[in-house]
Amino acid sequence: MLHRLKKVIPDCVLNQYHRFLSWFAALIYGNPSREAVVIGVTGTNGKTTVSYLIAKALEAMGDQTGCTSTAIFKIGKLEWLNDRKMTMLGRFQLQKLLRRMVNEGCKYIVVETSSQGILQYRHTNIEYDICVFTNLTPEHIEAHGGFENYKQAKIELFRHLARGYQKKIFGKVWKKTAVLNRLDEHANAFALPGLELAWYGIGEGQGMNALDLKDEGWATSFTVNGIRGKINLPGKMNVENAMAAIAVATVCDFPLAEVIKKVGMVSGLPGRFERIDEGQDFTVIVDYAPEPASLTKLYEAVQNIPHERIIHVFGSCGGGRDIARRPILGSIAAKHADEVFITNEDPYDDDPRIIMEQVAEGARKQGIAQEYLHIIYDRKQAIEQAIQSAKTGDIVLLTGKGCEQAIIGVAGSKQAWDERVIAREALRTRLLYSKHVSS
Repeated sequence: MLHRLKKVIPDCVLNQYHRFLSWFAALIYGNPSREAVVIGVTGTNGKTTVSYLIAKALEAMGDQTGCTSTAIFKIGKLEWLNDRKMTMLGRFQLQKLLRRMVNEGCKYIVVETSSQGILQYRHTNIEYDICVFTNLTPEHIEAHGGFENYKQAKIELFRHLARGYQKKIFGKVWKKTAVLNRLDEHANAFALPGLELAWYGIGEGQGMNALDLKDEGWATSFTVNGIRGKINLPGKMNVENAMAAIAVATVCDFPLAEVIKKVGMVSGLPGRFERIDEGQDFTVIVDYAPEPASLTKLYEAVQNIPHERIIHVFGSCGGGRDIARRPILGSIAAKHADEVFITNEDPYDDDPRIIMEQVAEGARKQGIAQEYLHIIYDRKQAIEQAIQSAKTGDIVLLTGKGCEQAIIGVAGSKQAWDERVIAREALRTRLLYSKHVSS
């Protein structure tokens, strides 16, 4: 009913409704964001990892920290999975969570801020102090009506930051600061008047940069301003993520050497390049990577891990979300993987079999042999078959879901899901079978 009403209500009326809800929610909970240093993180890829690295690094520096992201919620030492299938909670839930963070002593709060959340004004009554831009690639294009609209939605967060007042927290006046990835071609558009700018990147250039990267299998080392550091994540993409967190922590006046050390202590984030290990002689990795740019970067990281074959299980979203990317995902997987399992993901109201066929068409055009292309509707079955087919030294990639706690179907129906649990069960079944056969 609400979905139908939104189609007939004029946009100007709907926008005012969203604005009012945002204002009223903040009022009800006493504007909690005015009582802490609030760090917003936006972009297409890396938002969740950056948010988590920032929160963990600041916490390791000795301050109670809160975080709300696609993957997890965090209040100090308490962390739990985001089971809402939303990057940004609804206005009342979000303000309630911010109030709880403040009441429980969080001095810093990290808010992963999505473009769709911005469209619904969920950000407008959050008083941000620092905002991070990670990168920008085409995503949610149908929802925004084009790439430029999507870009402008992201930039709106920084306009909101520039309009805000400077807080005095911990005896310090916090200047509104944009932390920008200079490697992204769109970054200059986020460098708005009235904002302090802090740039980060990889290689020689403006701002704080990582140099001399060295792949170390499941870790990557690098040098920043002559200080050698390491993160427990592979690939250039994760060094970019770490540099964003390091830049934020230095904006917060923490010493660089200590920040690099603390970032290096973070062990990883649920559902983001997460290794599933039940003692098998091959590697299983669960990662979110739902769109072409993130999937390409994932493969760049995977190539640095010694392996034999790559077996990939994935699908693509329904609900009218970025239809054009479906064959592209299939093409990328077929180009890099030796065996591909295309399966159901989050079909919403779309026909999942049509989605899978569109993904498969991209794989076929890339030239994958039919014997190595499998289309299996049941995602659990697809994972089980992929793990059964793995041999010593192989890598099995499970992408598109990460640690999400549901598969979304028709009319918003939810099937309980945790990709990591399914993978562990499949591994245990295989190992038990192997022991039975060998005995």
